[in-house]
Amino acid sequence: MRDILGEIREKLDEIEKKENVRILHAVESGSRSWGFASPDSDYDVRFVYVRPREEYLSIEEPRDVIEYQLDEVLDINGWDLKKALRLFARGNATLFEWSGSPIVYRTTPEWSRVREVSKQYFSEKTAVCHYYGTANSTYREYLQGEMVRYKKYFYALRPLLAAEYIERYHEAPPVLFEELLKLELPAELRASLDELLEIKKRTTEKEENPQMPVIRAFIEEELKKQREIGDSLPNDHNKDFGPLNQLFRELLSYGT
Repeated sequence: MRDILGEIREKLDEIEKKENVRILHAVESGSRSWGFASPDSDYDVRFVYVRPREEYLSIEEPRDVIEYQLDEVLDINGWDLKKALRLFARGNATLFEWSGSPIVYRTTPEWSRVREVSKQYFSEKTAVCHYYGTANSTYREYLQGEMVRYKKYFYALRPLLAAEYIERYHEAPPVLFEELLKLELPAELRASLDELLEIKKRTTEKEENPQMPVIRAFIEEELKKQREIGDSLPNDHNKDFGPLNQLFRELLSYGT
């Protein structure tokens, strides 16, 4: 049997040696981290790395993305620390999800500092608009016909529940879908979700099944609601980049 976890660790070691970087944090992203992977789902490995200090002092900007592997099983790529901190400053929801992923392949004490400082830059408006956009795109592209791929329901449901979580708790939502299901939901919807989860365990990525009316109705109602909420939220970006700049300077000493 293929040792995927061992292979991922080996690939991360290869990246550090080949690219002359230090990986600060490496996680699973996508359906496996969300808790609803199909039997044939691939592994989406994402990481943040730092280069040696002198490379940031060059007149030539180092490339800020490493795209290492993409095949039927492994999808591995990462972002430079400077890029990651810039995206945290903008409230990038995807990066907050990487930071909160429940599946961690590698991490460091320095990343704990990044995660703590980044909390100051979580933007409710940015996150809600991101989750609305993700859910709306999925609904428009994949959930219109009489027969649909059930996995696509999750790609709409999870971001909508994440937006609902933000509305209620005013903080970054949990990554796991099962944690979002702890929100108070209508009994009819919860029964349909339980049925969906059971069916999902037995189906592959591309298998199609009949629409589930209760779930589709919830998605449509939430899309309208979250669009209005996203439009009405004030711009809440933290424009004080001082803590991020200080953190970047501190962490450069570890990039050797």
